[in-house]
Amino acid sequence: MPLDFTATEVSAVTETPLSMLYKWERERAQEAFLHQPRDGELQTYTWANVAEQARRVAARLRQMEFEPGSRIAIFAKNCAEWFITDLGIMMAGHISVPIFGSAGESTIQYVIKHADVKLMFIGKLDNTKAQLAAIPESCPTVCFPYPGISKGQNWNDFIDCAPLADNPEPSLDAVMTIIYTSGSTGQPKGVVHTYKTICWAAQNSLSSLTMNEKDRLLSYLPLAHITERVLVELASFYGGPQIFFVESLDTFQRDVHTCQPTLFISVPRLWTKFQMGVLAKMSQKKLSFLLSIPVINNIIARKIRQGLGLDKARFWASGSAPLAPPIIQWFHKIGIDISEGWGMTENSAYGSASVPFREDKIGCIGKAYEGVDIRLSKEGEIQVKSPCNMVEYYLEPEKTVETFTPDGFLKTGDKGQMDDEGYIRITGRLKDIFKTAKGKYVTPSPIEAALMENSLIEQVCVTGTNLPQPVGLLVLSEPAKQHDKTEISQKLEKTLNKVNSKLESHQKLDHLLVVNEPWTIENGLLTPTLKVKRHLLEAHYDETIHASYHEKIVFV
Repeated sequence: MPLDFTATEVSAVTETPLSMLYKWERERAQEAFLHQPRDGELQTYTWANVAEQARRVAARLRQMEFEPGSRIAIFAKNCAEWFITDLGIMMAGHISVPIFGSAGESTIQYVIKHADVKLMFIGKLDNTKAQLAAIPESCPTVCFPYPGISKGQNWNDFIDCAPLADNPEPSLDAVMTIIYTSGSTGQPKGVVHTYKTICWAAQNSLSSLTMNEKDRLLSYLPLAHITERVLVELASFYGGPQIFFVESLDTFQRDVHTCQPTLFISVPRLWTKFQMGVLAKMSQKKLSFLLSIPVINNIIARKIRQGLGLDKARFWASGSAPLAPPIIQWFHKIGIDISEGWGMTENSAYGSASVPFREDKIGCIGKAYEGVDIRLSKEGEIQVKSPCNMVEYYLEPEKTVETFTPDGFLKTGDKGQMDDEGYIRITGRLKDIFKTAKGKYVTPSPIEAALMENSLIEQVCVTGTNLPQPVGLLVLSEPAKQHDKTEISQKLEKTLNKVNSKLESHQKLDHLLVVNEPWTIENGLLTPTLKVKRHLLEAHYDETIHASYHEKIVFV
């Protein structure tokens, strides 16, 4: 029989983000809400400022006389105007369509056409010139007030109008947003969420995050992604904390220190980079020694937390992809207890979490949030049912039907295992499982996680469709690239042997291929949430993967 854990009852959604905005506008008008750095100076927006500008956006949208429920795109990196525009779109009775600031030409054009976007707000982007050129002239645009963005009407002119005087309140059953997935295969799908579905997750997340009005959060993961949208933006309307933004990649560390976040959510690759930054200044051997000395260990741990800008945080989390258990253990030793969570666009990023942190459950994605049903099918697929499941895929009824079981559970595509306390371990993606030339199936995710225990490795992908044995592609960390190749080869071969010793014969890796080129969003090998686009990676390195090698460690 499939395993499942039944949901407990939690509160239903009664307030929309707009009703919460009106509440804070009345009760906390002059208190700080958003902090936007511009040229190194922090510009602060009070709740009154945010409400007034959102009302101006809504007033202008009403003047444009779009049909109710028109799709309005926000194509920008995180900023104060992103929040304000989202609220304005809600007030005007329209539907927001966020687009990743790293999106390429084909994605931009696909989303605009598929969603029939009537207006697009544009902010900072990854490749501004090329991305602006990809927007059809037929799509009207408004540019946020940042340098280098010049297409269509500018923000200050757009909001130069009388603010909306009334307090519009949408129906909870109305569609609030269509979020296009950043999937690693095929065209993105438009996930439709109503106020009732997505706000249920945002409202109920407050108890897990223990968010309140005194908290400070840094908004830097893409707002076009479901996790940042729900757990930071929408949750902030319910919890009322202060939100700080990042000016640029170069100012990230400065902006973390400015914020001094009390709640901090990140993704595996950034946690890994934090660790590497520390180890670049102090060897692991020296760090381990200092952490073994009573009293001194607490001083060192705090200095590291202060250096990262995370010493004021009481809650740390990681999501989007698995974080290697040794990295979680490493941070635990310096007083940063990272809770892993799991969710997807289709269930408002609200599935499970390891909250509170438990050292004995490291490697798990936690257990179901209150109000969420999670079960494993006979095939081991994680299936989830909750009030925050999506309504449908936009204009794709067949795919919608395929994604749900007859009794209403969302089929996630993730395989997992569940213990007797309801804690879940993800063992891989169903679609990532491949068959070797010997006809044997291999699940790459656990093998990749085992390889990542070696801090020399920053990125890894195990592949092997139609090969006699699987192989591992990997990118070295920056510190590792400074070492002698012979030394690196010896250490990697030791890791390879250790990993292979725990695998069944058909799973054992034949060799490791060390590539020079990092996998990035810019070269198309990572999604905007830093997941490997496995099929593109395999195509990119097809000749390398299928070549014959005599060595166990191959630099290509």
